[in-house]
Amino acid sequence: MELSVTLIIVAITVLVSLAAFNNHDLTNQLIFSPYQAKHQNQWWRAITHGFIHADHMHLFFNMYVLYNFGDLIEQTLIYIYGPTTGMLYFIGMYVGGLLFATIPSMRKHSDNPMYRSLGASGAVSTVLFAFIIFYPSEKLSLLLIPIGIPAYIFGALYLAFETYSNKNGRTNIAHDAHIAGAIFGILYVIALDFDNLSRFLSQIGIV
Repeated sequence: MELSVTLIIVAITVLVSLAAFNNHDLTNQLIFSPYQAKHQNQWWRAITHGFIHADHMHLFFNMYVLYNFGDLIEQTLIYIYGPTTGMLYFIGMYVGGLLFATIPSMRKHSDNPMYRSLGASGAVSTVLFAFIIFYPSEKLSLLLIPIGIPAYIFGALYLAFETYSNKNGRTNIAHDAHIAGAIFGILYVIALDFDNLSRFLSQIGIV
């Protein structure tokens, strides 16, 4: 049976999140705090926050998206670069997305001891946008969108919504982390092979 890094990440995230739901000490040890990262050198929080979630719906939605798109991206990288390198590139993508998604919070909240964030949404956005770059013409129909629309249009709508919500929203959702994760996914795929950008533009009819 072929090893699936995606399923391992999903399994670990589910187990750790479920454990943290009833363990505030565990949550406090893993949650992302820009203040503690900067002033107490607790930089591990930039990764561990991605393995805990606010509630069951938050956990379900992130793992639903990761499961649906992560395995395909992992298999795509394995097909292009081989089993070992492909899996390492996927791990690098996911962990890199977690880290990159914390940059906006670090810039805005590193001196705010009250700010906290958690969840894998930044890394999940990375994987989703890697899918969009590789397969822009594929139809996407996520939970709240019952009809399929081309992936690149979905991506544009997603970024527009997240940008609007980041500027005008009053929720506790870290929309800037979603945007940063998406940007990292785009840049990561292009950095692996610049021809991926040419293929993307060709598939959406720009070149």
